Amino acid sequence: MPALDAALNSLLTGEQPGVELITTLLSADAEQMPALFAAANGVRRLGVGEAVHLRAIVEFSNYCRKNCLYCGLRRDNKSLPRYRLTEQEIIEAVDNAAAMGFRTVVLQSGEDLYYTAANIARLIDRIKNKYDLAVTLSVGERGYADYKTWREAGADRYLLKQETVDEKLFQYLKPDSRLRERLQCLHWLKELGYQTGSGNMVGLPGQNPTTLAGDILFMRELEVEMAGIGPFLPHHDTPLKDAAPGGLELTLKTLAVARLCLPRAHLPATTALSTLTPGGRELALKSGANVIMPNLTPLHVRDKYLIYPQKSDIIEHPDRTLKNINKLLAELARPLAKDHGHACQITGR
Repeated sequence: MPALDAALNSLLTGEQPGVELITTLLSADAEQMPALFAAANGVRRLGVGEAVHLRAIVEFSNYCRKNCLYCGLRRDNKSLPRYRLTEQEIIEAVDNAAAMGFRTVVLQSGEDLYYTAANIARLIDRIKNKYDLAVTLSVGERGYADYKTWREAGADRYLLKQETVDEKLFQYLKPDSRLRERLQCLHWLKELGYQTGSGNMVGLPGQNPTTLAGDILFMRELEVEMAGIGPFLPHHDTPLKDAAPGGLELTLKTLAVARLCLPRAHLPATTALSTLTPGGRELALKSGANVIMPNLTPLHVRDKYLIYPQKSDIIEHPDRTLKNINKLLAELARPLAKDHGHACQITGR
């Protein structure tokens, strides 16, 4: 335990983290993990406060031009019934989010070029003119001009996970993408003033602690405002269908170390973690997370947006989801945030 204690102390007293320090923390055993999680929770409390922020996700299209090996939306998955929501259907889902008290809506899709920059800009404009909502986009890699158009239309945030910054592993997992191009997109988003989110999967085939350390260091260097960290979950209609899923303990340790390195970032308790294990949301909130992202995609298409199988939120009605969240937060003595949750806003202190 001395090595872990020394690594924690170094990080908590301001030492710049490096690969060796992070891999030491990621190697925490069962006896050491409570200390790691407690430290992460303390940093979370000081960095972003006690409050938990809710973001309503609307998954408006499951078409995708990419062929990533791990993703159920991949272009070559011919067994998946595809759908696209109309602009009015998207607005109706946002109406529901606003009526339920959400302060942020996340518009997410596969990489579907059917929706032009102008289409999405009009959607953002309608939402911002109708409601006092923060708008987050998550529609993949696009050009600088598209990102600029959406920012000028009023988009506040953008989520684009790097998945891994190991170039060899990235190329294997995403054969029709290039890591340098994805990272360029992230730098454009920062340049344009988006609150920028990235993130990685834990337990990918070929991944190791050094790989994970590289992801955390990249997100720290980029100064992301949000980091989505969840386990790899194999999908039965992908080339990685027989791969082992990511482990619970390593996912929670990665989340905790990310919190230690990103004290002011928003870290969600991901749906993937809840799918991996019952109580995953609670475990994440005890390990440094401060965001929950309920699914408000219309029920008639929700089961068709399957990046990974058996998503925990496929059939649950939003009202029940909110009831369960409120019950959990009461048990944890964590308040529900009332503000938009923009970067560097601290509530519940």
